Amino acid sequence: MYRLSIQREFIARHRLVGGDWGAENETHSHHYRARIVVEGDELDGHGFLVDLVALRSAFDEAVAQFAERVLNDLPAFEAVNPSLENFARIFHAMLAPELDGRRLALAVRLWENEHDWAEYRR
Repeated sequence: MYRLSIQREFIARHRLVGGDWGAENETHSHHYRARIVVEGDELDGHGFLVDLVALRSAFDEAVAQFAERVLNDLPAFEAVNPSLENFARIFHAMLAPELDGRRLALAVRLWENEHDWAEYRR
């Protein structure tokens, strides 16, 4: 099994809704760290698991859509709480098309601080 990983850091803001979570209900910042991991059993004809340049570009574009923004204001979070779990799933949905229908697994792990993370994989 081959694994390839890319990681980026960015700052975004959000506020949780629908419950009483104290300070989390107020708009606040997180220094997020996002890591994607692609896994697969076979390399392509060039010896690559995936086109790393294209995947980096898609990852950077996804990060740019969230960086320095209030997540609650973005269409992707219109109907969902901007929890860490939902954020990881939304990030995954943005990157999954980059795998070109190949039989590859994609996992997105998203930290909101040094210790706490959520992961979504398919």
